[in-house]
Amino acid sequence: MTVATTRSAASGHPEPAGVDNRVVVGGAALTWRSLPLPTLSDPVAVLAHSAVHALTAARQHAVHGTELLLSTASRVDAAMRTELLEAGFTVGVLDDDGLRPHAPARPRAADPGRLWLLTSGSTGRPKRVGHTLDTLTTVRAEQPDRTWLCPYAPGTYAWWQVVTLSLTQPGQHLVVVEPDELDDWPTVAAAHGVDAASGTPTFWRRTLYRDAAALARVPLRQITLGGEPVDQAILDQLREVFPTARISWIYASSEVGASIVVHDGRAGFPVDWLDREAPGRPTLSVRDDELVVTSPYHGAGLAGPIRTGDRVQVLDDRVLITGRLDSDEINVGGSKVSAGVVRGVLTGHPAVAWARVTGRRAPVLGRMVVAEVVLTPAGPGDTNVPDEGALVRWCADQLPEHAVPRRIRVLTEIPVKETLKSDV
Repeated sequence: MTVATTRSAASGHPEPAGVDNRVVVGGAALTWRSLPLPTLSDPVAVLAHSAVHALTAARQHAVHGTELLLSTASRVDAAMRTELLEAGFTVGVLDDDGLRPHAPARPRAADPGRLWLLTSGSTGRPKRVGHTLDTLTTVRAEQPDRTWLCPYAPGTYAWWQVVTLSLTQPGQHLVVVEPDELDDWPTVAAAHGVDAASGTPTFWRRTLYRDAAALARVPLRQITLGGEPVDQAILDQLREVFPTARISWIYASSEVGASIVVHDGRAGFPVDWLDREAPGRPTLSVRDDELVVTSPYHGAGLAGPIRTGDRVQVLDDRVLITGRLDSDEINVGGSKVSAGVVRGVLTGHPAVAWARVTGRRAPVLGRMVVAEVVLTPAGPGDTNVPDEGALVRWCADQLPEHAVPRRIRVLTEIPVKETLKSDV
């Protein structure tokens, strides 16, 4: 299926079907159609000065098919700029004055319709993964009218997922929050009628931690989580605040696209989804505790079974994604510990808002399990605030001895990066 389009009367070029959807950015209510079509080189790597400039680049690509890599300047360091220039991209910041270009070292012909995404860099330097607007558009069935919040950094896979939904589906409106609005996004969302929002588990935990009452005032009917392992604790916390909303979690990446979508309110996905083949749907399998995906939404040149680098654990009737293979496994005296499983135990404590679990060098054992946590704000007169000893005992009641954290440090704020993640 290809992306539906209409014809722009002004330019004569095709417009995507969602061109008249409302787009709110920087507090201003616009439409996709009202966004300008900037003049861009082809191929081009656009470093967007702000959210509105990122949206104009997306619309320009949708209309003209310009070969485009879109990012924020902070995600493209000097080495990556050099790499892009040598790969034939014009590289420049896009702001109100247009594109400020740097010409490529080796000019080349453009690949029409190609979109490039930078991976998160969780396994090293970010890599370029090729897509098209069509392969990024994974929501194709008709949807109820929604106003979506988009908190993601421009050009990331998650950003494109929300943007393509609004671009290609009539009735899917968009409210974009800039980085300086993230702390107060529930106020922005409530003011503009947001009833659907997508974010990482860290994004949702941080919002609940900072102001759960403000979040509850946003009339959310659809809540989506992705980008990090999703545990039962965060699903239950969101269900308590929004008892009637549909709460979904999605496994997606630049390499394999949106591959798993779960709506049943439980962490993990059903074990009977493994090795199930269906036309137009990804096939999921497990090899050596690693999730392997064969997806119709894969990036260019990545056909067939793709090892994701994500560790999974089969527990009863569910398959749980616990974290990255290279960081989830901690070897404690020859015994393997899943950092994700320990993290899930910690976040299951009613007083823990967020947790991170890692390994630290230790005599005799080689490594020991340590953790950082952020506690939920204590209410007036609440004296039942756990100390390190209480949290260690909580873990000891549910984990084998070698998996119990030996040190737990309490932080005062949930850390978050530009990608809205805290563990990469």
